[in-house]
Amino acid sequence: MTAVVTAPTSQRVTGLVKSTPGRLSLIALLLVAVTLLAGVLTGWGVQTRSAALEELATRSEPLSFAAQEVYRAMADADATASAAFLSGGVESPELRSRYEADIAKAAAALSTATGEISRSPEVGAALSTLSGRLPVYTGLVETARTHNRQGNPVGAAYLREASSLMRAQLLPAAQDLYRAETANVVRDQDSAGGGPWTELLLGVVALAALGLAQRYVTRRTNRVFNIGLLVATGLVLVSLLWVSVASVVVASTVHDSRKNGSTQVDVLARARIATLTARGDETLTLVARGSGAAYEKRYGEVVKDLGDLLTRAGSLSTEPEVHSAVDSATKNFQAWQEAHQRIRQADDSGDYTTALAAAIGADQGGAAAAFDNLDRDLVTAITHARTAFTGSVATARGALTGTVAVVALLALGAATASVMGVWQRLKEYR
Repeated sequence: MTAVVTAPTSQRVTGLVKSTPGRLSLIALLLVAVTLLAGVLTGWGVQTRSAALEELATRSEPLSFAAQEVYRAMADADATASAAFLSGGVESPELRSRYEADIAKAAAALSTATGEISRSPEVGAALSTLSGRLPVYTGLVETARTHNRQGNPVGAAYLREASSLMRAQLLPAAQDLYRAETANVVRDQDSAGGGPWTELLLGVVALAALGLAQRYVTRRTNRVFNIGLLVATGLVLVSLLWVSVASVVVASTVHDSRKNGSTQVDVLARARIATLTARGDETLTLVARGSGAAYEKRYGEVVKDLGDLLTRAGSLSTEPEVHSAVDSATKNFQAWQEAHQRIRQADDSGDYTTALAAAIGADQGGAAAAFDNLDRDLVTAITHARTAFTGSVATARGALTGTVAVVALLALGAATASVMGVWQRLKEYR
């Protein structure tokens, strides 16, 4: 009986790899792995970009606006409370209504921000301060209002205490909240608008692998063209071009959302906050009745910052509606400063009644009208800038619609075409 000698497994594998059929089989497996891996990673990159745009549109920007609204509403409430106090025992119904609306808006925006704390846990302290101290502030204002109606001078002390609480604790906490949410907007813009370098690298690697495979097949089989591998190359190239074009569109529109949207909104929001802060200082100077030098000093500092912000907003604005609103705001800012000079001249000369009329009177040439007009212009500019932002983000999201599915189908097609192309050559060895 003759014994059968079986070669070791390692030798059989080595022999298979050294043979042309074995190498073709290995090439087919490698091409499948490369094309599918490139498709999966490219799809993941596109999905990450798409998710960042989703966050930007549905969470980051709305939360940033909510944080801005918290600050704005509280600053306006403080300025309005001071103006209402100056009205005397019977305050203006309009001012009272405005104050109550501001507090309601601040509470609503605060509730929105609190509902998303899981995304930004670093704002927990700020939200805790705002939630806990806002009722204390409103209580102090109500106490000041009650004493003011009764003609008790102590009402002014309660109002100053309320304003000190607002400026020392509430507004800084609101500013921390706004900064954190604005940073989230910037982060999502960076994530969505970055260059598709990983996708490009994967596409180039896949094309190189297909090119080398075709070169090997051509040398071994003397066939110039391999239809399957050519189709696979075309599909990978289409995928690469599709993702590249979509990424360029996304990067361009995200840049627009930053330039024409979020950057302008941030500058305009800070200008509006400065406007409200300055108005509060202007009225508190009169509430202090001769001892408001600190408020007047801060008014001057805030107004200087406000002028700089309006100048910057004018230089940044590219949308006609935003530019027009900023121009109008600048004119109303100048009118306000002229009215403020009349207030200070009258108050410094002891004519408190004239100063009060210039500060809170309904005269169109007064500080109240100029302040309201300036605030209205800034609201208009912010609204148009947010609209530009929303439009840019919507365009970016549209550019990626269906891209993941297309990339997946093209990757599967390329893998299948690669196998079919190599299989045609393998059949010749049977």
